[in-house]
Amino acid sequence: MVLPKVLWGIVMTEQVQIKNLSKSFGTVKAVDDLSFSVKKGEFFAFLGVNGAGKSTTISIMCGTLIKDSGEVIIDGKNLDDNLNFVKREIGVVFQNSVLDKSLSVYDNLLHRASLYGIVGEEFKKRFDYLQELLAFKDYAFRTVGKLSGGQKRKIDIARALIHQPNILILDEPTTGLDPMTRQLIWGVIEGLRKEKNITVLLTTHYMEEAADADHVVIIDNGKIIAEGTPFDLKNKYSGDFITIYGVEEEKIQGLKLQYQKVVDGYRITVENTEKATELIIKNPEIFKDYEIVKGKMDDVFLSVTGKSLSGGNK
Repeated sequence: MVLPKVLWGIVMTEQVQIKNLSKSFGTVKAVDDLSFSVKKGEFFAFLGVNGAGKSTTISIMCGTLIKDSGEVIIDGKNLDDNLNFVKREIGVVFQNSVLDKSLSVYDNLLHRASLYGIVGEEFKKRFDYLQELLAFKDYAFRTVGKLSGGQKRKIDIARALIHQPNILILDEPTTGLDPMTRQLIWGVIEGLRKEKNITVLLTTHYMEEAADADHVVIIDNGKIIAEGTPFDLKNKYSGDFITIYGVEEEKIQGLKLQYQKVVDGYRITVENTEKATELIIKNPEIFKDYEIVKGKMDDVFLSVTGKSLSGGNK
């Protein structure tokens, strides 16, 4: 039996269940018997190169694409019989902005809110809250077409949050954004998770964003090829790196391990932290000034898929 996970003192139960999901486009299987679950309040990262099946899965979850087979269950309700309920539960930030460029920020959000019956004083209250949360007061009444990429992204997120969803789906939300805007957006999302226990499902090309996830699923050709916590995946698919400073190269060569020269030192690749500890104990005369770093999620992704997130092979 799988015990519920606890986050910030809140018991996490399965909120999203994807069971044996399949979708083909002609002879191409975009999603191939895919199954996974996401717990309430969890930060879930869904990774894969372009064409792996991520966006197809998300489109099916949102009800904008019809599946061939399988089940999508949100908060215990089957998508097939409860589409309107599911749409209210989910807020989506798509890869490409869906804002009307000819309308103002205010009118875009007003129109979106009205689809959920949010009007009058209730809309004003939510609009004011989102202005503060996402810091767009200065251009709240400006035409969307005149906004920068980062400003538009904030409004895309505001649009996804206007009906106060319990699940926020982010499909590559920060691609192309400056570091300051990315930091603000992630600060907002983490704040919402802590304060309102919102579940976050992310697809991203930035592996450092996935490194903070509670659970990671990597898919390729519509199938899951690896999953687990970032820590577990790093231990399984990536080694550790020891950078040694103030030592001659011939002593590094004597270790008979793979290494590379870096600024002021040498970086050695080891299988895991246990092996690193053994190496240090056996060679105290070399390890006087050093640091150990775990492999990154980029290393995990490359090891698992044989591809970089830009789509190339290793």
